Amino acid sequence: MVYLKHYLAVALLVVSVLWLIPNDGNPRIPPSPAAASEPSKGLEPISPLPRTIDLPAAKLSLGERLFRDTRLSRDDTIACSTCHDLNQGGTDRRQFSKGVGGTVGSINAPTVFNSGFNFVQFWDGRAATLEEQAAGPINNPIEMASNWEQVLTKLRADAGYRADFARIYPDGLTAINVADAIATFERSLVTPDSPFDRYLRGDTNALTADEREGYRRFKDYGCSSCHQGVNIGGNLFQQFGVMGDYFAGKRALTDADQGRYNVTRREEDRHVFKVPGLRNVALTAPYFHDGSAQTLEDAVAIMGRFQLGRELSDEDRRLIVAFLHTLTGRWKGQALQ
Repeated sequence: MVYLKHYLAVALLVVSVLWLIPNDGNPRIPPSPAAASEPSKGLEPISPLPRTIDLPAAKLSLGERLFRDTRLSRDDTIACSTCHDLNQGGTDRRQFSKGVGGTVGSINAPTVFNSGFNFVQFWDGRAATLEEQAAGPINNPIEMASNWEQVLTKLRADAGYRADFARIYPDGLTAINVADAIATFERSLVTPDSPFDRYLRGDTNALTADEREGYRRFKDYGCSSCHQGVNIGGNLFQQFGVMGDYFAGKRALTDADQGRYNVTRREEDRHVFKVPGLRNVALTAPYFHDGSAQTLEDAVAIMGRFQLGRELSDEDRRLIVAFLHTLTGRWKGQALQ
């Protein structure tokens, strides 16, 4: 019976997709019925964020202190919060971040907010966990340019750190425990109660008519095929340029442009990236791994062209962007800005 239900669901999806793609190849946008103003319980591709995350308070406090500590870098100038500023949507709003000595990287820093819901970390998915991710920048020569021996020497000279680690971890201040504390803090960076979350929970007045229509088009054009789930993305890999060669117009490709290929060395993974989550996306410009889109309008147009194979109209872009603005949540009881 379980398998029968599965096959029936797949058949229904196929029929729906075929209906949306007539002979001319352009997806239809069905007329918006009155019922479309309310979410369909249990049928939405997106889920609201949980309002609370149960994590140990002492470890959270330690992790936050480490997250903001510049001693993790070689010359004591760069902290995790330097590139992941919690007052700027969890990013630094630069195309490429600056590391030790002003060295400029080659890839856009993703937001750290809601990163605990990502199935892997980094654009190319090279870190399976937040703990692995936390260790990456410390050892990266163009980011923090340090190593665990240097970091632990500096942290162990701090009596407060020694006492805190001894109280929380049986084996005290170690590299594994530093990464664990930072990752625990990062898991707490959840931004619930966006207008869209309130809408999904049943508050039909949380969105305007334009925002609801933008969401409908977001779904009907196929954006939610990749941007779905609790983080509205972050749970699968996808090629950048499904319906066109995004990289053909670039003057020179960088290693960062190769995406997951850098990890697997499989040709089919060239230009494949972790789909970014769209939570708080209105606050995290510029967009994409290369920071090439300066505005949400630009990003939506590029997604339409290269991922969906269509030129979105001005009205499409306006409405979808209106919807994307409803994804801005709250942290520590305050709306993110």
